[in-house]
Amino acid sequence: MNPRPLWQSRSLPIAVAAAVTAVLLVCATGTPGSGGRWVVPLLGGAAVAVAVWAVLRRRAERAAYERRLTAWAATEAVLGERLRIARDLHDLVSHGLGLITVRAAATRGLPQSPQVRAAFADIEQASRHATDELRRMLTVLRERDTAAPRTPVDDVGALPAVVQLARRGGLRPRLSVGELGVVPAGVQVAVGAVVREGLANAARHAGPVAVEVRVCREGGELVVTVADEGPAAGRPAAAPGTGHGLAGLRERVGSLGGTVTACPTGTGFRLTARIPA
Repeated sequence: MNPRPLWQSRSLPIAVAAAVTAVLLVCATGTPGSGGRWVVPLLGGAAVAVAVWAVLRRRAERAAYERRLTAWAATEAVLGERLRIARDLHDLVSHGLGLITVRAAATRGLPQSPQVRAAFADIEQASRHATDELRRMLTVLRERDTAAPRTPVDDVGALPAVVQLARRGGLRPRLSVGELGVVPAGVQVAVGAVVREGLANAARHAGPVAVEVRVCREGGELVVTVADEGPAAGRPAAAPGTGHGLAGLRERVGSLGGTVTACPTGTGFRLTARIPA
């Protein structure tokens, strides 16, 4: 985890030091006589110049800090999404290994040769060992955020519940799921993440508006679209977001060889993900 950038300005201490120096010089010279009548005007001009420089320097430092902070936040979003991907991977793989273990153990009561029995016993032992290793890895992954809930991994079947939750939050979502065929578990998790992010963005930037959620298969790809109608009546147009959520989403979908596009559509906004399936 990278440390958050700190705001540091060098212009203010320099400006203060210059002002103190000017005051001391004025006090040292006293009331200007014939030989020092230009001291006070010169010091006043210098003070104004230093003040202008300090303001411009502070603005430049602030802009540079904002750029560093934005880059840091984007990096943290990607790292956080990678951590969630690792957790989801654990859940998916451990579920599959659990099924292998159960099915291998279920063969004990069946008539079989010693060689077959030994093979099934070896499969059961190997899968149990792999599951234990995954659990230890998950413990390490969760050390960064021990409060992370151990919830079941989303799949396509959970989309109605996700949409219903968004409806309770004030949105008016419409869900359309076409014939998807066989979809790998990892792709299903990515589909759920896209829908969640799209609905969250609509609620954050558009308010209580209608949102169209569509999931379909186009050839060898799953296409997920979340499109809203734009800000609700009386609500000011949303300012552009930081894009940190989209950065994490692109990390997740990109790990599966897919792409994510987000673009305005008239007054609304559309989020589209294409994931090889």
